Amino acid sequence: MPDLHDLELVIRSKVPLIIVESHEENRVSALVTRLGISRGLPIYGWSITQGLRRIDIDLDMNLGSLDLDEPDKEAPTCDPEVALRQIVNSAEAGIFLFCDLHPFLTNQPKVIRLLKDVALKHEKVPHTIIMMSHALEAPPEIRRYTAHFELSLPNDDQLYAIIREESRNWTKQHRGQRIQTDTATLKIIVNNLQGLTYADARKLIRKAIYDDGAITHKDVSAINTEKFRLMALDGVLSMQYDTAKFSDVGGLNNLKHWLEQRRTIMLNNEEHASLDKPKGILLLGVQGGGKSLAAKTVAGVWGLPLLRLDFASLYNKYVGETERSLRDALQLAEQMSPCILWMDEIEKGISSGSDDGGISKRLLGTLLTWMAEREKPVFMVATANDISKLPPELIRKGRFDEIFFVDLPDEHTRKEIFTIHLNKRHINLDNIDCNYLAAISEGYSGSEIEQVVVSALYNVASKKEDLNTDHLTLALESTRPLSVTMKENIDELRRWAADRTVPAN
Repeated sequence: MPDLHDLELVIRSKVPLIIVESHEENRVSALVTRLGISRGLPIYGWSITQGLRRIDIDLDMNLGSLDLDEPDKEAPTCDPEVALRQIVNSAEAGIFLFCDLHPFLTNQPKVIRLLKDVALKHEKVPHTIIMMSHALEAPPEIRRYTAHFELSLPNDDQLYAIIREESRNWTKQHRGQRIQTDTATLKIIVNNLQGLTYADARKLIRKAIYDDGAITHKDVSAINTEKFRLMALDGVLSMQYDTAKFSDVGGLNNLKHWLEQRRTIMLNNEEHASLDKPKGILLLGVQGGGKSLAAKTVAGVWGLPLLRLDFASLYNKYVGETERSLRDALQLAEQMSPCILWMDEIEKGISSGSDDGGISKRLLGTLLTWMAEREKPVFMVATANDISKLPPELIRKGRFDEIFFVDLPDEHTRKEIFTIHLNKRHINLDNIDCNYLAAISEGYSGSEIEQVVVSALYNVASKKEDLNTDHLTLALESTRPLSVTMKENIDELRRWAADRTVPAN
């Protein structure tokens, strides 16, 4: 029981006020009770509905019936001021677990003062007050007397144990039927449950099992979604649900091979302890070339949740708030780990030479510090269209594992992209010459090819005709790709990337 040992160390250090931020009230109560019994101290619990009461014995004994030096035995201890006053006046040392005291630490100065009185008398009467809530910050008056205690989270072995336990319970209720699953899926599920409490992990596992008597790959997305909701990560971070598979992406063969090489290491480093976990990649390329799809592919191939960081939502008019928002977002991403953190068009948030009062430089400093010091498995995928706006500190070797250049697709890749988008829309390929379309679509990006397919389908919809090569050819000829309208910019980008990046395809 590492939690029991660690909490006992805090109490032995003579810290009078302990803060525990947790939703697991029953677990904290059981832990504190076990600790009190082992140390021979009485344990009391307090809540606004029940007041002070003994929680380490079977009898539901009110504090007023104990041998305490209290001024008013009829005082309603549901009032935290009255309860704390009784503790201050008590000569018998004890451990007191206060649940949800946080509302009284902002608008009741007497409550704060009484907590300070308990702390100041600690050498004489060693009371320990443990304040537990979902979120609690000590007021400045008592901050120096407090310590934060964090409950441990379940490790892989403990998560597997929860799965086995819930599986046995389901089997008993269903006449010996066995849970359907496989080792690979279980490994992904356990990976994605990291960062959750015992209670939350058990709830998600139970939901996956009792839904259909199986733990399959479709449960991965549901667990990631529920984990995101439980951790309240909405705001500057958004959960991306439409991740992609290799088969959804045309070309990018070098990138696909790179990801496949590192998949096992990212998901399970035990077999390759000498290898560092991959940290991240920067995808530079032409607009519409497939950078965003590639970011979704990383999450889809590795079976990890994909979080998108919106730099536009970070900016705040108040000094320091923007950097704090970024720090909070990065911290929340670590709570979701292992995961993929996608920073789309990163140059818009930390571009060099920005006249924004230094916000971009401070954001860059915050990001670089996190990239250098993070220990959690958060794989960063940054995408950029304009490398000239990125500061050199970000793109130097070591910040990212690799910088890939996503160029306009070659002829073979264009054929793949036409095939993917036509199959996606259940179009019969017998009447379509994808080789010819690939040959005449030089300079078109992947997104532009998709729009050609969409446009051609609209054109034939009113005529009630089947889509054929002529329809797609006409759609190609009626538009001008970005490689024509912004030829100079794209040529310059290609020249820069030629000997500085790795081709994604």
